[in-house]
Amino acid sequence: MSIENKNQTPVIDPELICGGMGVRISWWVMSKIVSMMGGLGVVSGTGLEIVYPRLLQDGDPGGHVRRAFTELVRLQPALAAPVWEIFDKYYIEGGRKPGTPYKPVPQCRLTRIENFRPGPDSFWELPRELQVLALAASFAEVWLAREGHNKPVGINFLRKVERPLPWALYGAILAGAAYVLVGAGSPDEMPSAINNLSKHEPASMSFKVYGARSDSGNFYLAVRPETLLGAAAPALPAPKFLAIVSSFGLASALAGNPVTRPYGFVVEGSEAGGHSASPAKMRFDGAGQPLLVYTEADRPDIKAIAGIGLPFWLAGAYGSPGRLREARALGASGIQFGTLGALSGQSGLPPALRSKVLKLLASGELKVNNALISPTGFPFKVAQVPGTVSEAAVYQARHRLCDIGLLQVAYLGSDGKLGYRCPAEPVEAFVAKGGREQNTCSRVCLCNALLAAAGVPQVHPDGYIEPPVITLGENLSSARELLAKLPAGQETYSIGKALLYLRGAA
Repeated sequence: MSIENKNQTPVIDPELICGGMGVRISWWVMSKIVSMMGGLGVVSGTGLEIVYPRLLQDGDPGGHVRRAFTELVRLQPALAAPVWEIFDKYYIEGGRKPGTPYKPVPQCRLTRIENFRPGPDSFWELPRELQVLALAASFAEVWLAREGHNKPVGINFLRKVERPLPWALYGAILAGAAYVLVGAGSPDEMPSAINNLSKHEPASMSFKVYGARSDSGNFYLAVRPETLLGAAAPALPAPKFLAIVSSFGLASALAGNPVTRPYGFVVEGSEAGGHSASPAKMRFDGAGQPLLVYTEADRPDIKAIAGIGLPFWLAGAYGSPGRLREARALGASGIQFGTLGALSGQSGLPPALRSKVLKLLASGELKVNNALISPTGFPFKVAQVPGTVSEAAVYQARHRLCDIGLLQVAYLGSDGKLGYRCPAEPVEAFVAKGGREQNTCSRVCLCNALLAAAGVPQVHPDGYIEPPVITLGENLSSARELLAKLPAGQETYSIGKALLYLRGAA
């Protein structure tokens, strides 16, 4: 079925929003069901430019990638050649042989755009292949979630995953995403980028470059739609932008400027899964390592945020009927739920891994810890599950390797060229690039671990398979309650049952 923006019904803000979790844990199958049942299904936009080539190497099960790429090319004929070049480069009829490593996707390395705009600022872009790959993968995930119905679908991005973001955003807009949600960093540039890209106008987003001089100008990623689509295209409806915030201060600052003002907010407490904001007051143990202790001072001021006057949804331990009622009483439009969706039968977690997690949950043995394992420096929720990198033995057995690089940061080398480093790479390499050794302590390669949790782990030539990491919110009571209601012999609940539960109907 062909889906274009003109076929999408007017968007009425939903009461229930599904979190855009992990790398493709919130994938198109689950998100489609959520949207069709009257919630807002949100696909995760993180790492899709790695996931889709791996799906193609696994033979494109169900033909979904081919179908979505065919629609993209129909809508945007100028992309036909580069899109099918990408398809042919990675596609393996019948899938790769078991134990065969995935062909790697080139890391996101930037090239400066000469004579783009006058002034001291510099503008950079990905190689064309990666621009199209990020765009096409994001388009496909949103389009597949929208296929067969006309209810709104959203996409979630991490601001910290900088380099593919502008092109992935453009792909989501081309696919008709109704909402864009962004967290893990200040999303102040998103409204402008969304507005420009919806009109197929050039858009830019800043990226951090360590070691740059203060007089060298700012560094920006620049999307130039005319170089991708060729002739001018009709403007598209701009998605509603929801900024994911954890404080009144950030919400107020964003809302106070027309250029940065979002449509609304997802207000995330420290109990939420994935990346969280650091405590306002850091505490340290005897060895000088930070302790992630949250207090009342870290709770967002919901009354003040409500006073801003923009729609908002509450997230982090709000995934229950009682807390939904509480959120509405506080003036919220509704809630965002994550853990309930991640553990449902339609999430992107591989069945065997989900089964292991659910057995721990049912027995009361599942624990979720706040940890500083993320290369970004943000606290990160980690479920303690045997066989995952949460186990010290599994973490220590993995050789430090940075072969994907989505969380690398840019720095200026002594030669004046951009370099890239990550605290999860080999310690000697990180330090040689100007990084601080203390920042490498306990860091996990989330790129590989989250891809493994999505069912597409890299297999190395020596047979080593990348282990997964499971991230969940701290509040597991709702998922445990749903499990307790299951008939004998049934292992998990459906995402539909989770939605009915939240609405008090199950």
